[in-house]
Amino acid sequence: MPEIRCAAVSAELAEPLAGTAALATAWLCLEQPGPWGPDALTDSHLDPGLAAELARRVRGTGVRMLLIRRPGRHADTGRPTRRRVYLAGVDPESRWLEQADITDPKQLLDLDLAAVGSGTAPGFGAPRADPLLLVCTNGRRDLCCAALGRPIALAMAQRHPDAVWECTHTGGHRFAPTGLLLPTGYLYGRLDLAAGEELLSATAAGRVVADRCRGRSCWSRPGQAAELAVREHLGEDADVLVVRAEDRESDDSWSVRVEHRDGRAWLVRVAERALPPARPASCGKEPAVPTAPVAVGLAPVLGR
Repeated sequence: MPEIRCAAVSAELAEPLAGTAALATAWLCLEQPGPWGPDALTDSHLDPGLAAELARRVRGTGVRMLLIRRPGRHADTGRPTRRRVYLAGVDPESRWLEQADITDPKQLLDLDLAAVGSGTAPGFGAPRADPLLLVCTNGRRDLCCAALGRPIALAMAQRHPDAVWECTHTGGHRFAPTGLLLPTGYLYGRLDLAAGEELLSATAAGRVVADRCRGRSCWSRPGQAAELAVREHLGEDADVLVVRAEDRESDDSWSVRVEHRDGRAWLVRVAERALPPARPASCGKEPAVPTAPVAVGLAPVLGR
């Protein structure tokens, strides 16, 4: 009997995407060809000691580290080669994106990752103006990511060779194909070619695409759901919304203040809701009922 794929079940059930994005205030992306295992940073051809040290150094900083590689054939020859590095800070009030080419991944140990996580651009590389789309293809973590992500990444890379990369796990296998957009830090699910093209063109023009958006990684998951609710309420596609405050009202509910650059503000009530029926969160896992933060009320803040 064929295994039921988690992404097919999630799509069939129209599982909502908002509030499901990974959490990170900054992203560190290192080119690493060759195979990636379930824990890609340490299960790759990257030096094991260096991988463990980088994993230790990013812990608790707000920085999330990914491995990336060019779509298509990606054999690791084992010979020294130049590698691309991207660093991005995704806070909407001070976002930035840098790129560098390095000869030795140990050069990453020179980074002050605590400062990067707090929003400081390190000057490690040159500023990059054009957006990046990183598509998860880590099949050893989940088969859906490879089966669905690789064709999208390859087709898009043929059109945008320096803007689209394969990447390691970003969470949400069941929403595959998934993608991370830098420097905005928005994550997306159920991508196709048309959606990927729109993400690159809209971001280059300073617009935010709400369709298929899982949330912005610098916000908490309730904050992600709240921002997207305000964006939908306004029909707003400019990058002008900030999650300013979040009050926990109970174990499963929050009041989130979202502000517009023009001074307007809204309070969004968000509740953690069960989303039956049960389904596998990842291929091969036992079915379970997922939960997600859902915007259940929205009101303008008066007297601003």
